[in-house]
Amino acid sequence: MPNKLNRVVFIHGLWLHQTSWMEWENMFRQAGYDTCAPGWPGEPDTVEAARANPDTLADVGIEDIVEHYRAVLHGFESKPIIVGHSFGGMFAEKLLGEDRAAAAIAIDAAQIKGVLRTPLSALRATLPVFKNPANKHRTVTLTAPQFRFGFGNAVSELESNQLYDRLAVPGPAKPLFEAATANFSLHAASKVATDNPERGPLLLMMGGEDHTVPDSITKATAKKYRHSPAVTDTIEFGDRGHSLTIDANWREVADASLTWIEKQGL
Repeated sequence: MPNKLNRVVFIHGLWLHQTSWMEWENMFRQAGYDTCAPGWPGEPDTVEAARANPDTLADVGIEDIVEHYRAVLHGFESKPIIVGHSFGGMFAEKLLGEDRAAAAIAIDAAQIKGVLRTPLSALRATLPVFKNPANKHRTVTLTAPQFRFGFGNAVSELESNQLYDRLAVPGPAKPLFEAATANFSLHAASKVATDNPERGPLLLMMGGEDHTVPDSITKATAKKYRHSPAVTDTIEFGDRGHSLTIDANWREVADASLTWIEKQGL
C-alpha cells in the first residue's frame, strides 16, 4: 500500500502513449508512492485505439494539454511530484513554475521559450512534421526508421522496432510548431517561469546520445534557471537516447529519479 505523502504523476511526450509509464508506475508503487499517468486530452485508452483514431489529438496544442493537467492536479489534496518525458518534461516544468507541483523531473524535456539552440539532429528528428506546414493542424505518425532516428538510435534496431510496435502512436504536430516559433512570440505557450524563487525542486535529466532533444538543449535549459534560488539539478546518461524511459535500461533512469526524490525529502 502507498505510504508516501506525495503522489507521482507521469506525463508522456509526443509519439508515445500513456501506457509507456506502466513499468515506472509499478516501480514507484513498490517504493510506496501512489501514482497515475493521465493521457493527453482526447487520448484514447490504448495504443491500438490511438492508432485507429489518430484525429482525436489533431490541433491539440501546448496550452490545451497543460490546462488539461492543471485540471487533473486541481483534484488532488496535495501537490504531486511530476515526472515528464520530452514534451511531458516541458509540461512538468510549466506546472512546477506555476507552483502546482511539489517537485518535478523533466527527462529529455522539449525546448522551452528562451532556449535558442536547435542542433541539426533535432531538426532531422522533427522533419516528418515540419516538411508540410499543413501538418500544424493534423497528427503525424512516425515510420519505424524515423522512430529509430528520433528515439531508438542508442539501442539495437531490433529493440527500436519492438518499442515502435509496442508504444508508438500518432501525435499532434501543433506543439512542435508552437515550440519552434516560441522565441518570436511574447506570450509563447512554451514559456516557463524559470525565475520563480518559491517553486519546488527540479531535476533535468538528459541522454548524451539523444537526437530529438540533444543534451545541449537541456544544458541550455538549466542555465535559464540560474536566477532562481530553488533547487535545480541535472543528471546526464551519456550513452542514452530519447528512448531512455522505455528501453531495456529504463530502470537506471527510474532508480536515479527515485533516489533524487527521496533526497528532496519527498
